Amino acid sequence: MDFQMMRVQSLSEGGIAEVPAQYIQPPEERPPILDDLTVIDNSDEDNVPMIDVFGFASEQRDTVCKLIGDACAQWGAFHITNHGVPFDLLDQIRGVGLSFFKDCPVKDKLKYACDPNSPASQGYGSKMLRPEAEAETSTVLDWRDYFDHHSLPLSRRDPSRWPHFPSNYRQVVAHYSDELKLVAQKLLGLISESLGLPTSCIEDAVGEFYQNITISYYPACPQPHLTLGLQSHSDMGAITLLIQDHVGGLQIFKDSRWITVHPQSHAILVILADQMEIITNGKYRSAQHRAITNSSSPRLSVATFHDPAKTVKISPAFELTSNSSPPKYREVKYGDYVSSWYTKGPKGKRNIDALLINC
Repeated sequence: MDFQMMRVQSLSEGGIAEVPAQYIQPPEERPPILDDLTVIDNSDEDNVPMIDVFGFASEQRDTVCKLIGDACAQWGAFHITNHGVPFDLLDQIRGVGLSFFKDCPVKDKLKYACDPNSPASQGYGSKMLRPEAEAETSTVLDWRDYFDHHSLPLSRRDPSRWPHFPSNYRQVVAHYSDELKLVAQKLLGLISESLGLPTSCIEDAVGEFYQNITISYYPACPQPHLTLGLQSHSDMGAITLLIQDHVGGLQIFKDSRWITVHPQSHAILVILADQMEIITNGKYRSAQHRAITNSSSPRLSVATFHDPAKTVKISPAFELTSNSSPPKYREVKYGDYVSSWYTKGPKGKRNIDALLINC
């Protein structure tokens, strides 16, 4: 059997007892041996900050900006509540995603397969890197299947490329896309203000959002201590908005250790990405994160990425640099950054670290 061509879900549901070699992480990258995710617990001070944005109401704006600034500086991630996205829409996007993976035959899923030779291709897939990155002996495959949707700008949105089952799939994804764009815009304004910048500063630097929605399905794994659902990385773009199901498995690297992000069913997890770190000149850092697997329960998450256009050049905000605080990162055209990421593979934060200016 050619495991390289198999979907991870098919491997898992086929009853294999051992993980194929392509999915085995090197010892230094493997998660601790755990029987069940429920044994993972963090103390209160280790929880990702939970911030009530009060519907982004102006009366509490100064307080919210302060909390967001602290979270961006210390974690690069935080949960938000009272964000205005209908709870039933959060449930619906998880529901249609789970139905696609669980209820549709593989032959039907494959009608929407990604182009295997093109990175970040829209559709149903299991691998995201360029062939030259996969050829590296150090590159291991993730224990994950996914469906990636090109959702914004509207010129990229082609619902005919999205599943037609369940029947409301396309409608739900389009509605979710529109709602999350509004949240991302409001968050960029708050993050700008938290740095003393004009409200529109970061959004102006990013430009029109190029939004992708990736529904990830992490099947149960017979040897979770050998695998990762998603290898350690920081996201490429500006800001990622993520929701999990009840299983959990996302971890953020902070203070030299991995901390589990417990699922919050109707909160949205905000993750700063690499271009945000560049724009803020390192005052706020992108969050290094990964996903672990477990042997008993599949897991689903929905990540909504908000990125610049590939032609946009990103550099530290002028207002945040001075003689005493010179630019820490070289200017980069976002398309070049994306190409490098998909060629080299994730490997923690090595991609953004390559842009650091040696002072």
